[in-house]
Amino acid sequence: MTRTVLVLNGPNLNLLGTREPQTYGRRTLGEIADECAAFAETRGFAVDFRQTNQEGQLLDWIHQARGRVAGIVINPAAWTHTSVALRDALAAVELPVVEVHLSNVHQREAFRHHSYVSPVALGVICGFGSLGYRLALEHFAERFEAAA
Repeated sequence: MTRTVLVLNGPNLNLLGTREPQTYGRRTLGEIADECAAFAETRGFAVDFRQTNQEGQLLDWIHQARGRVAGIVINPAAWTHTSVALRDALAAVELPVVEVHLSNVHQREAFRHHSYVSPVALGVICGFGSLGYRLALEHFAERFEAAA
């Protein structure tokens, strides 16, 4: 089994650190990527951390993940609430998926309460800021250890 987890990030997350810090925190996406890589290294696996503002690019990365990675951590951002194509791509590759959101989407606007991704995810982590990424990676670390 490959010991790489694909960590995908959707639109506007490249602006973390400056975009609505009261909602999303002050850590940049680069800092979160570094934290994810460091955590994974301590647990004996790797992460492939990516961000895009183009939905088609995200779908291509998901399609390419089949047979290449052990699972996907995804912060779909605004596509959470709008993209059936994203949901279908995640279902099609038949990989374990953990959905992550920096903010607690259920404390926000009503349109953010619905996720097209959640039904195809093993779990959803929201509201813990950048810690959510590490919690998602902890899930994969435990899967790797159980399979060893």
